[in-house]
Amino acid sequence: MRMISVPTMLDMIRNNPTDLHWPDDEEHSPVAPEVRRRAIARSTWTSVAVNLVLSAAQIAIGLATRSQALVADGIHTLSDLFADAIVLVATRLARKEADADHPYGHHRYETAASFALGAILVAVGGGMLWSAGQKVIAPETVPPPSVIALAAAVGTLIAKELLFRFMLAIGKRVKSTLLVANAWHARSDAASSLVVALAIAGSLAGYPILDPIAALIVGLMVLRMGARFAWNALEDLMDRGANETETEAIRKTVEGTPGVRSVHDLRTRKMGDMLIADVHIEVDADLTVEAGHDIAVEARRRVMERHRVLNLLTHVDPWRRPDRDHPQPAPRESI
Repeated sequence: MRMISVPTMLDMIRNNPTDLHWPDDEEHSPVAPEVRRRAIARSTWTSVAVNLVLSAAQIAIGLATRSQALVADGIHTLSDLFADAIVLVATRLARKEADADHPYGHHRYETAASFALGAILVAVGGGMLWSAGQKVIAPETVPPPSVIALAAAVGTLIAKELLFRFMLAIGKRVKSTLLVANAWHARSDAASSLVVALAIAGSLAGYPILDPIAALIVGLMVLRMGARFAWNALEDLMDRGANETETEAIRKTVEGTPGVRSVHDLRTRKMGDMLIADVHIEVDADLTVEAGHDIAVEARRRVMERHRVLNLLTHVDPWRRPDRDHPQPAPRESI
């Protein structure tokens, strides 16, 4: 595993891509639902197993060696188990077919789960700050940890970094914002374990106050990351659109449809990790209604085939004719 410096890892946590935009790959083609489901389940169950072992070891060793930073880090790892449970439940619910109450499907269960994950992180971070703050106020109550605690922190760091890379690679491959968010949650654990390891080393060198200070830093990192996850999920629930690159790719697909003369008023909005879009296309004014409809159907088919778009609503306009869709400015009166 490539070694990562303290500033580099902390910068990665500070700038984690919670508002994820997928790279330009094969015209943003969607991933088969069953392939996506299996990949998410496999990576999440791997995370469950790793987090279960690590959290038990961290908390047990932290209590035995009286390291508050290691116990705080273990609680942070334990919160990953709740995050993994949210991912599994949300992924299962999001697979439900569309029904009368949810005509576009249940994809936003994943977005709601990302919001819940953020809220959990905020709560965990707040609790860690409170506990560590009490120790900082009364430093005489801080006992020195042992070398065993340092070894546990280093081992956790390595395991969490490997888990992060494993989950992030799968999340990007199957284009799952929820899985990517969970991967960055694992990276926050890796960064916190790095801080804890340095603090325990400082405590062993004769500076025990570094242990609760490290717990404070970890708490701040967790709280900030949770707030960002929650805010970005809320933005998606409020119909945030795709980024400019993906919107332009969709526009080019529509413009490349035979019979389409021009395109305007393309709009998108998030539906889980998918998109819903609507667009105005211009066709020759002398075409029949049937011919114009066939062009619109072909444009919709191309977009849904090549992009992560659940549905494209098309409005057909006559080419080079007055635009009656938008109110024209009233003529200015001469003085």
